[in-house]
Amino acid sequence: MKITGGCHCGHIAYEAEVDPATVRVCHCTDCQKLTGTAFRTNIASLPGTFRLKRGTPKIYLKTAESGNKRAHGFCPDCGTPIYATSPEPTPSTFGLRVGGIDQRAQLGPPARQIWCGSALPWSMNISAVARTERQ
Repeated sequence: MKITGGCHCGHIAYEAEVDPATVRVCHCTDCQKLTGTAFRTNIASLPGTFRLKRGTPKIYLKTAESGNKRAHGFCPDCGTPIYATSPEPTPSTFGLRVGGIDQRAQLGPPARQIWCGSALPWSMNISAVARTERQ
């Protein structure tokens, strides 16, 4: 599936191809801290399909508990997280942040959750929480 996306302020725009059935949720403490929320929802771009159409993300190089490094791209103006990828010069795939994808409602539900051992206990099931259509 071809997708487009970008940041909140419009500085960054991109396109990519994804398999819409491969959405995943990460509950690791790094994702909690980097998003400022309970978890991060990602989908991997298919190899060689991610293309920046506008702007240049600022890169933050994060070292995981394992010692592996990940390059996190985000908008230098509004701070919207865009992707994470390997820190090599021309990575083949990008872990795209689902919130920035224009077609996010057409992606499948998450196929997998990882790092559930560090999930906030309430984040695993919020179906009983009161709901409203708008604030």
